[in-house]
Amino acid sequence: MQLGLVTVFGVLYALAPRAEGTEGFNFVPYALLAYGAFTLVRLFLAYRNWLFPPILILSILVDIGLICGLIFSFHIQYYEPAAFYLKAPTMLYIFLFIALRALRFDPIYVAITGLAGAAGWLGLLGYAVMVDPAFPGRTRDFPMYISGNMVLFGAELDKVLVILAVTALLVYALVRARRVLFVAVRESAAVSNLSRFFSADVATIVGSEDPEHLRAGYGVDREAAILMVDIRGFTTLAQRLTPEETAAILARFHAHVVPEIQAAGGAIDKYLGDGILATFGAIRPSDTPAADALRAIDRVQNAVAACNANMAASGLGEPLRAGCAVAFGTVVVGVVGDEQRLEHTVIGRPVNRAAKLEDYNKVAQTRALTDSATYQAALAQGFKTKGAPETLTDVTVPGLNGEQDLVVLAR
Repeated sequence: MQLGLVTVFGVLYALAPRAEGTEGFNFVPYALLAYGAFTLVRLFLAYRNWLFPPILILSILVDIGLICGLIFSFHIQYYEPAAFYLKAPTMLYIFLFIALRALRFDPIYVAITGLAGAAGWLGLLGYAVMVDPAFPGRTRDFPMYISGNMVLFGAELDKVLVILAVTALLVYALVRARRVLFVAVRESAAVSNLSRFFSADVATIVGSEDPEHLRAGYGVDREAAILMVDIRGFTTLAQRLTPEETAAILARFHAHVVPEIQAAGGAIDKYLGDGILATFGAIRPSDTPAADALRAIDRVQNAVAACNANMAASGLGEPLRAGCAVAFGTVVVGVVGDEQRLEHTVIGRPVNRAAKLEDYNKVAQTRALTDSATYQAALAQGFKTKGAPETLTDVTVPGLNGEQDLVVLAR
């Protein structure tokens, strides 16, 4: 920014005609050249990450020194008393340098620049009043102050006060902005960390700190599909393995299956030991939750096959078989627990139905089941299948009332 500004000022100065009455030595082109060179040095140091605090403070002093030096040179250039330069509009550039320091987003450098600017102007005022032998005197007559070289102390005090006030306001704004930034970063980091324990949507809700969403008993009704996935015979398998081998197999299984569920639009609600409870349309409303859940079945079974191939290549364990079940209906999505521990979850008949149907896979010797109502809902939502699926009619599923009509999704 500073390099761009000094370039623009240099071009404008080169194109502009020489001001009338400037018979004395002109410091401006030399100051612009020196400042441009110094800016290039600072830019080089910035790209090298060598702009340490002492160099930054030195840069501030050079900036203010440049402006004050140029303003001081005006009485030499125009052969006028030093008080002449107090009328120069060039002092407004002090505000530009103060604003530029705000780009560092560090209030300390803004404060230093403002204080240096105020001190520089007071120094110019002090020289004009107490050192310059050609001091024309002071006045309280504003028209005389405007039209001549006499000094109106109230006007000069106003300039200093405005410099300090602008500096204080920018410092205050930066302090508040940094607090907002830190809170935003902290919340973003919290959501990122929570995403490792919850689905991204749940992590966003928890990380939002919305008190309405973070109290026990909060819940909303949603039309959702519930997918249950369970590894067959894993308890028996785990008894023959070391804890490290058991954890490694579960990690491989989840690494293959979970991304496929998420790719189909599902959100992992919880891990149930060797099982997974996933929801479709519960956390984020969807028009096709049942269809998405049924599509996820094929992806899960393919992922299990890929996991088995991966473990076989690594010589880890024996092939896994996973049972799946889907149930669709109205669930309550909300928060349960007490003041010490809360859990975001789904509650409702579809959750229980999916669990019972998944368990019934063992009886039916199938890999994936759903009930006919869920299957019809999925068809209405755009789910397509090759040929007529196998059905199981009027079966008794332990834990479910009445006889059930089931659809086999994978044998």
